[in-house]
Amino acid sequence: MPFEWTYFFSMFSMPAFWKASWTVVKLSTLAWLIGMLIGFGLASAKQSLHAWVRLPATTYVWFFRSVPLLVLLIFVYNLPQLFPGSGALLSQPFYAGLLALVLTEAAYMAEIHRGGLLSVAKGQREAARALGIRGIGLQRLIVVPQAFRIALPTLTNEYVTIVKLTSLVSVISLTELLLVGQRLYAQNFLVLETLGAVALYYVLIVTLFGWLLQYLERHLDLTRRKPDTLDDTGLDALRRSLPVVRGAVPLGQQPGMPDALRLNKVHKRYGNHHVLKGIDLRVRPGEVVSIIGPSGSGKTSLIRTVNGLESIDQGEIVLFGESFIQAGDGPDSRRLRAGVRRIGMVFQSFNLFPHRTIVDNVQLAPRYHRMGDRETLRREALALLDKVGLLAHADKYPHQLSGGQQQRVAIARALAMKPDIMLFDEPTSALDPELVGDVLNVIRDLASEGMTMLIVTHEMDFAMSISDRVLFMEDGHIGLDASPEQIRHQGNERVRRFIGIEGEPA
Repeated sequence: MPFEWTYFFSMFSMPAFWKASWTVVKLSTLAWLIGMLIGFGLASAKQSLHAWVRLPATTYVWFFRSVPLLVLLIFVYNLPQLFPGSGALLSQPFYAGLLALVLTEAAYMAEIHRGGLLSVAKGQREAARALGIRGIGLQRLIVVPQAFRIALPTLTNEYVTIVKLTSLVSVISLTELLLVGQRLYAQNFLVLETLGAVALYYVLIVTLFGWLLQYLERHLDLTRRKPDTLDDTGLDALRRSLPVVRGAVPLGQQPGMPDALRLNKVHKRYGNHHVLKGIDLRVRPGEVVSIIGPSGSGKTSLIRTVNGLESIDQGEIVLFGESFIQAGDGPDSRRLRAGVRRIGMVFQSFNLFPHRTIVDNVQLAPRYHRMGDRETLRREALALLDKVGLLAHADKYPHQLSGGQQQRVAIARALAMKPDIMLFDEPTSALDPELVGDVLNVIRDLASEGMTMLIVTHEMDFAMSISDRVLFMEDGHIGLDASPEQIRHQGNERVRRFIGIEGEPA
């Protein structure tokens, strides 16, 4: 029997097919959107530290990924036999099919979302916590935008899968494309022509929505965005409109003022590894303290406990005379949340938020904490970028800057919270040698302004030139706490050799 081309093309003018196509679009789009939202909730629950949250989500995903959709469709459609009250809704094939698709797709999308969430670097969460952004704010501003961009290609593919799965809903008599085709070829026996037309309808739907979702992917692709660098004329005009911003409120030493920071017998363990062994430390307002020592000596652990990124097992940390962190405090302790806002943190690996422009990185935390209106905070952020020499790049994204430029943005971001203390965790160790100088000059300027600072560094000359005191750490202890002058003239041989000072003390 020859292929009936005339009949084949006539099916693209049949109202029944276009109505069925609209049903497929509605069913697949609703199932995709609802399943995506529920799936994200399930993915977040699976990552919870609480078993009572994690186990139900894990069970849901396991069960609905195991049950065939065809079986689930028939079960849901007949569910009113068990629960008569659901009959008004589930006796309608569209809603029964939608529910079955959502139950199944939520389980699959949970795993897609979980992959996206796991791909967001731990440093992104730590940077947000260091800025006092936690809970829903952390998810909304930092994690979800990045995870969604990563998961979007797979989510797009899942939409295509859902469109094709809608053909199974014909088993509960929903008038979708396949059922319309079946009814036609049951009458005229032109099976090949009819199914060919049905297949083309599906191809058209998938192609159209595939284009739309690919456009969304391209729109969210940050590598396609090419913001310009401001020229000198534009910079001069912008500078004249900006406020004078120090970016911090340095507290000079005054009689009777408590220590800016005090650590009392602080211990920290990672399992059986005892990292900090009873650290005692006092830092006066306005002091610059550099922390040096061999790798594994506890330098980074010390500075991370000061900012609440790591809990302590024993002891107490006091901030400006008030208890800040005590052994056993959780990450959401009220004291800790309040204290963190007074401490700025600059990480070794920058940890800028890649989905936000440079100026957005700087103003994000102040906006979150409602430290001013939107326009004022933007102008202050631009002023801080000018302070670190990056105003011309304000509308670029982190990946468009060099490592040294990114680190200077990270400093501006920390300063935007107007901290009383700045912490630097090896701020130059991830930089090429020629980029180190610009970052160190910014830190040097802060020191000259009277900012209280703790700096973990391997830049020995810098530490000796900028610091009021230098701490030498080894094996979880502070082996030496002295001024650079004392180290040069009285320091012990081990410390002098580590720093690279030749000869005997004077």
